[in-house]
Amino acid sequence: MTFPSKYSFIKPQTLLLLPAPKKQPVRYPYLVASGVIALMLLLIWVAGLLTDCETVGERLSLDLADVPQVVLDKEAELARARNRNCSYWDCFNVYRCGQRAPTLDDDDADGERISIYVYPLKEYLDADSKRPAGPLSREFYRIVQTIVNSPYYTANPNEACLFLPTLDTLNQNRIDTTLVGKALASLPHWENGENHLIFNLIPGNKPDYSTVLDVNTDRAIIVGAGFDSWTFRTDFDVSVPVYSAALESYRWPEPPVDRTVLLVAAQLNIFPRQFRILQELTYDYPNDILLLQRCPTATAKVDEVLDITQTGDELRRPPAGSLQDVRCNFPHGNEHEYPAVLATGTFCLVARGVRLGQPILLEAMAAGCIPVVMADNYVLPFADLLDWELLAIRLHETNLHTIVPVLRAISVERIAEMQAQIRSVYNRYFATLDRIVLTVLEQLNDRIFPHRSRTYLHWNVGPETRVTQNPLFLPLIAPKAQGFTAVILTYDRLESLYILIQKLATVPSLQKMLVVWNNQRKAPPHPSLFPKIGKPLKIIQTAANRLSNRFYPYEEIETEAILTIDDDIVMLTADELDFGYEVWREYPDRIVGFPSRTHVWDNATGRWRYESEWTNQISMVLTGAAFHHKYWSYLYTHAMPGNIKEWVDEHMNCEDIAMNFLVSNITNKPPIKVAPRKKFKCPECTNNEMLSADLNHMTERSACINRFAEIYGTMPLRTVEFRADPVLFKDNFPEKLKRFNDIGSL
Repeated sequence: MTFPSKYSFIKPQTLLLLPAPKKQPVRYPYLVASGVIALMLLLIWVAGLLTDCETVGERLSLDLADVPQVVLDKEAELARARNRNCSYWDCFNVYRCGQRAPTLDDDDADGERISIYVYPLKEYLDADSKRPAGPLSREFYRIVQTIVNSPYYTANPNEACLFLPTLDTLNQNRIDTTLVGKALASLPHWENGENHLIFNLIPGNKPDYSTVLDVNTDRAIIVGAGFDSWTFRTDFDVSVPVYSAALESYRWPEPPVDRTVLLVAAQLNIFPRQFRILQELTYDYPNDILLLQRCPTATAKVDEVLDITQTGDELRRPPAGSLQDVRCNFPHGNEHEYPAVLATGTFCLVARGVRLGQPILLEAMAAGCIPVVMADNYVLPFADLLDWELLAIRLHETNLHTIVPVLRAISVERIAEMQAQIRSVYNRYFATLDRIVLTVLEQLNDRIFPHRSRTYLHWNVGPETRVTQNPLFLPLIAPKAQGFTAVILTYDRLESLYILIQKLATVPSLQKMLVVWNNQRKAPPHPSLFPKIGKPLKIIQTAANRLSNRFYPYEEIETEAILTIDDDIVMLTADELDFGYEVWREYPDRIVGFPSRTHVWDNATGRWRYESEWTNQISMVLTGAAFHHKYWSYLYTHAMPGNIKEWVDEHMNCEDIAMNFLVSNITNKPPIKVAPRKKFKCPECTNNEMLSADLNHMTERSACINRFAEIYGTMPLRTVEFRADPVLFKDNFPEKLKRFNDIGSL
């Protein structure tokens, strides 16, 4: 701590070391007084450090034996009401984050990871009635424990990015909302709730049953269950599932039971109108729907224990003693143990009750049952991270009567994929309360440090799943303004080269042209001899005659899109090239081009065969006239598997096949053919000048496919029946209504 200069004890000490003037004894009392004041301030500062050592230097104590009590006066300040318009940009102070000092065991050596300070455990009481603000639940204690034991925890509030009040607000029915508001305002680092986390699993109370916690939380982030689209603040709040404590003690039968029912409707608090519709459907589809309800009076004691599910006013816990959760089916009254019965259904209904969020969502996922969510504006847990289309079926509440035909139409393959996805996602994010809390912290960390955030694939594709992952994290549509760079590979065909340059210069989306001169025996023409165009053009003379030179990532290429084109492809029009670039913008991770080929399996030889005949199927787009992302040029040059690149350069063939293998192997996607043009021949060139005129050309191309497939250990090429044509291309409309008129035909 730095003291003001007038209270400094350094200056008096310095004066005491000097010989005192004889006629100034009166100064010693002032010096002594200054020293005393400085000593008192030092003692106060040390005392403050000792008082705050619990929050600054020591790890939070989770001992419940002696939790201090804090009495809240009736005149105490109340926190301001929840700001419904909060967003990450105006209610969150990001400048608090990134201040954490890195440790030796810190994965992020630069400290770029959120740090969470947890307030000490205290019991807040009303001054008059001594009523507590809310009792501490087992679930909230586990949340605090998980955060304190996580790598995100810090004991120093001065370096904290986020703050967690130790006020149990999980269940609004068990707290005094006014006292909680006063307790929040009394926190030393509250500052209008900025960067504070409030956990809540059961919001609202009767008769309104709000979908968000009815507590004055000002700018605090709500980590809540049961949000609807009106109360959820996108990219600010965090949506979590309604936790079911019963799942932690329940053991699912081994081996798993057979799924004999299409739809299990086991939720007890379904609205009467929807329940009547389900009753009618049970009569219409008796073998497809298992509708469960409360059992008759014979099991009334069991129902008393389970009455908590009727309004969802408590977290679901295992029934006390030896009682089991037993439910009876409609209309026969047969008893079924819950939640084991969920494992008998392929689909499980998750409907809106008086509360929007329901624990059956988590229970159905634990049973491997595909949730059918029938709550129109329900914000699903971690909806901004998880792709719920892979996990659940969403059905509009007004379409309940169509549920059986809708579920019957889902293919067996998709059902198997969704069940596998549910198992993976549940185990990673929902299996325990600890995992739910850690997922919340990981989501917040990604939000605050977006440059370190995990991708869609990380959240939705498990590490155990072997799938092809695309390394290009590109927008859905590539930016248009940047345009493309044309890379022209040439040897010594000047006439066709000049024609091509002139045609390319008329394409609006062209930014630059590179002429790759592959003839080492002859120098390229002087730049003054090239056509005069309005676009930048540069000539690059290569050191060796290699076909791979067309894919070298030249530093002159400043655009993401590259058009590789041969010097004899002079028949393409400006409209065709511009349209090809527009198609690439929608598929920036693929090869998009004009001449296409396919590969077929020859049963007679037991090998692959290169096929250039005109068919509906394609698996390759030749790079003699094709667009691709510049990333593939880097990969082709520096990371081509095996000796493919060397083999291509040695045989002067198959560089386009090699590029198709490379891209399809990484993306697991086929190329895109553009426009219907079939023939690509150079009218100005004689056949003996063309590489493809060699009689052994087709044989070599087939050999390339087989050799590359052996190196990859698989056949990565993907066959597709698809071609991109301009809108209104074949329609009988005036040409002025069409954007691309000059498109070649068959």
